[in-house]
Amino acid sequence: MTSETCGFWSPASFECREAGGEASVASDWWRRGRRQLVFWARSTAIGAELKGGDEGKDDGRRFPVLLVSAVVVPSIAMVETYTRLLLLSPHSLFRSHFSHLAQRNPSLLSKPGVTLLVLEIINYRLLPLYRLDPFGTFGGITLPIINIPGIPLLYQGKSKTLMYDVTKIISALKGKRGDHRVFRLAENLCINLILSLRDLFAVKREGKGPAEFTETLNRITIITLAITIKTRGIADADHLLYLQTMLEQIMATSQHTWSEKTLRYFPSLLRDALIGRMDKRGLAIQAWQQYALLALSFNTLCKLIHFHCPTILGKAETTVIHQCTQLLSPSADPTYVMTYISHSFPQHRHYLCAGAWILMQGHPENINSTNLLRVLREFSPEEVTANIYTMVDVLLHNIHVELKRGHSLQDLLLKTCANLAFFVWIHELLPLDILLLALIDRDDDPHALRIVINLLDRQELQQRVKLYHMNRGPPEHWLYTGMFKRVELQKALGNHLSWKDRYPTFFDDIAAHLLPVIPLIVYRLIENDAMDSADRVLATYSPFLAYHPLRFTFVRDILAYFYGHLPGKLIVRILHVLDLAKIPFSESFPQHISSSNPVLCPPLDYFATLLLGLVNNVIPPLTSNTKSGSIADASMRAHHNKTQATSQPGPTNASEGQKAFYQIQDPGTYTQLVLETAVIEILSLPVSASQIVSSLVQIVVNIQPTLIQTSNGPHGATNSVGQGSVLPTSPSGGSTDSLGASRSTPSVSGINTSSFVSRSGYTCQQLSCLLIQACGLLLAQLPSDFHLQLYMEASRIIKESWWLTDGNRSLGELDSAVGYALLDPTWAAQDNTSTAIGNIVALLHSFFGNLPQEWLEGTHVIIKHLRPVTSVAMLRIVFRIMGPLLPRLANAHTLFNKTLTLLLNTMGDVFGRNVQPPSPVEASEIADLIDFLHHVVHYEGQGGPVQANSKPRAEVLALCGRAAESLRPDVQHLLSHLKPDMNSSIYAATHPKLVQNPA
Repeated sequence: MTSETCGFWSPASFECREAGGEASVASDWWRRGRRQLVFWARSTAIGAELKGGDEGKDDGRRFPVLLVSAVVVPSIAMVETYTRLLLLSPHSLFRSHFSHLAQRNPSLLSKPGVTLLVLEIINYRLLPLYRLDPFGTFGGITLPIINIPGIPLLYQGKSKTLMYDVTKIISALKGKRGDHRVFRLAENLCINLILSLRDLFAVKREGKGPAEFTETLNRITIITLAITIKTRGIADADHLLYLQTMLEQIMATSQHTWSEKTLRYFPSLLRDALIGRMDKRGLAIQAWQQYALLALSFNTLCKLIHFHCPTILGKAETTVIHQCTQLLSPSADPTYVMTYISHSFPQHRHYLCAGAWILMQGHPENINSTNLLRVLREFSPEEVTANIYTMVDVLLHNIHVELKRGHSLQDLLLKTCANLAFFVWIHELLPLDILLLALIDRDDDPHALRIVINLLDRQELQQRVKLYHMNRGPPEHWLYTGMFKRVELQKALGNHLSWKDRYPTFFDDIAAHLLPVIPLIVYRLIENDAMDSADRVLATYSPFLAYHPLRFTFVRDILAYFYGHLPGKLIVRILHVLDLAKIPFSESFPQHISSSNPVLCPPLDYFATLLLGLVNNVIPPLTSNTKSGSIADASMRAHHNKTQATSQPGPTNASEGQKAFYQIQDPGTYTQLVLETAVIEILSLPVSASQIVSSLVQIVVNIQPTLIQTSNGPHGATNSVGQGSVLPTSPSGGSTDSLGASRSTPSVSGINTSSFVSRSGYTCQQLSCLLIQACGLLLAQLPSDFHLQLYMEASRIIKESWWLTDGNRSLGELDSAVGYALLDPTWAAQDNTSTAIGNIVALLHSFFGNLPQEWLEGTHVIIKHLRPVTSVAMLRIVFRIMGPLLPRLANAHTLFNKTLTLLLNTMGDVFGRNVQPPSPVEASEIADLIDFLHHVVHYEGQGGPVQANSKPRAEVLALCGRAAESLRPDVQHLLSHLKPDMNSSIYAATHPKLVQNPA
């Protein structure tokens, strides 16, 4: 094997994916690859690793040690081969590489080359695979575990563990002088890991003390929290309690704040916590002004220092300027470098780059770049970061000073970018990614983002990106069939990072460090209403973003984060970041987003087809008897005809579900991909959220008559009881008095259902229930704008139901109607008696079940729209809507109390002490509702299923007691056992401690 080729390991063999052949191909590749690795290991004097009978074991667990502990550096072809073997047989892919290596050979990670190699493999080859979630979680929903061919479940979902391992490396190196290459690579990996997390996480595994993150990672973490909370919500009640502690841990070591334009897009939880934070940037500028560097030329500085002018400079300031001048003058003594490093104060060293900036006066030849480079190399990585942030503050302040003196803004910006090019490209003194992050963090300055755009437009950077594209090959690296190339160390990393290091690079590159930064720049441009600039950046760097490990997630999240604020042109540009040919978009989707008349909502057929795709590929099959199912079951179910009456072929994307997991890197599984693609489509449509929700609700409310009419032919069936093609909205099951044209639910117009049922493989009754589930799941993934519209639309449909507003109906008929309408939709579907209210309540339950914990408080809006409640029938609807939520809130006491209070107050609308109902209503008619309250109060007190010894919390008893005081005496009697009064409540009497200190 040569140093640059893989021999017979042709990547083309990775595409041998015919049915039944994957396991044999993978096994054969693993055996052949293992033989080559063993041969290489023996040839490099580490064959001892294979002694002791290990040669016959194909567990692959020793190969991380085998690969990196060689006496000679492995070729890039060998490293590529190793990573491809992990793709096919990932035995050690998701184990902790660092702890595993340390256990096998404690001294191994003390070798910089070993750490570099492992970090490069993870960051540039394996990172997307760490995002696989073993529980298929989407916000609040937990889908069945997806069995992905060739990857055991226990290896999935390890991003947090890996992040903690990398954080330890960063914490050990951030204050260590000189280790810039390992540190920046680890920091870049950690940035990618943090941006990949989509739920709250502990910033320290131990959970106590300030975060060990760097300033850069602190700010990335806050951005990730903002995106996660706003686009996906907080899934767990415990996470809500931990959020404040997490923010305190991060802010304990963070020096800066956020601009108002950024904070206005933050979710309120974060915005309220951060908005009052003091910005320490002003203190840095004040200290800088005390050093008297801003208005002085280089010659003047020399004269002042020579005469030690006491009227301008104090002792400390004189020291800083004296050190800066001695170090950076063109004729400076090279030996002074070590003197400066050894004797300068840390707070003074933070101003080195700022001093160099001012001394340059727009002429880089004014300073000694060699000495500056040597000093920056000897600084610790965090000192370099501090220098960058301080220099950015000073240069932005200096621009304002020069503007007041009458200089042209355009000239100042050109001079600034030329000076920054000196730092970044000409002498490669500073890392570009950190400089760009520092600039966008100062977006409250009107010039910061203009400087960023100018830097991105410079030919040096764009040429570097082109070279990266040429050397890296296609983004799908496992398909690359050409010769592997290793870029020379200095060309790949520049002077600052390469320095005295001699260990070669494999995948690392300065350009690659920008992959997580460019999306953040786009975020900041949109926050500042610079839509044209954001469009231009995406147009320029979309081919480069093809290498981004999380580009699908980036597109989905940015559309959700800024929903309602993005122009159509920019939305289309964002979509083109994706490889559109490989995303399962609807056939008509391109037409809708490029429509010349964006006011018109897409037809119902478009939304129905979207829901059908979720039924076929996301919703678990009805035939599954366990909580887990394979992705093949979901995508191939149409091949197994459940009705034995259809002969249509299955979904066209069925074969897509058979792709190996590494071919669907982001978001990770085909099930997730289909769901998130549907979300992207909805978020991209050029119509309002109210129009979209109205269309989806219209489909759900009328879905069963539509499907039955289709299955019975174009003219429908006869009006036989319970089997009519047009279902009555009356809950009487199709009785003769409910089949009138004025009281029927027509099928939905605009849906081409000629093959709708056959494409699913379900009966029309089954499909109607699954479409309701799919609609609830889809709506739960969308931003809160859609949730509010759903609550308003649902309350409107319920209030406008004719049999609730018909004054000629008796109370008995009305109560019977409601009881029938609220049956489980599955039961109703079986005898073709689905109603509008039944379907809308089922939709709400599916929606609630998929919402994260944080967003459940918004569900109260629908009850507020339904109040005041004037009948027992409507009261039952309210309890039916909100009832299933209460057990889920057992551990979220505050939200449980709010929801219980809402239900009790709604009960007061009908049975209040001062309420005069149109006709008398006996309290016994709601005995079942009282029983439900009794059960759910004990469920919450137990924190789970009710036991024989369960008891309610004192706070809840007090709440119920207060609410009961406003009810009629006969209803109060039914609630007497839920009071803190020991004379009337058995719980208070038998548990005196419950009522000693009621809330």
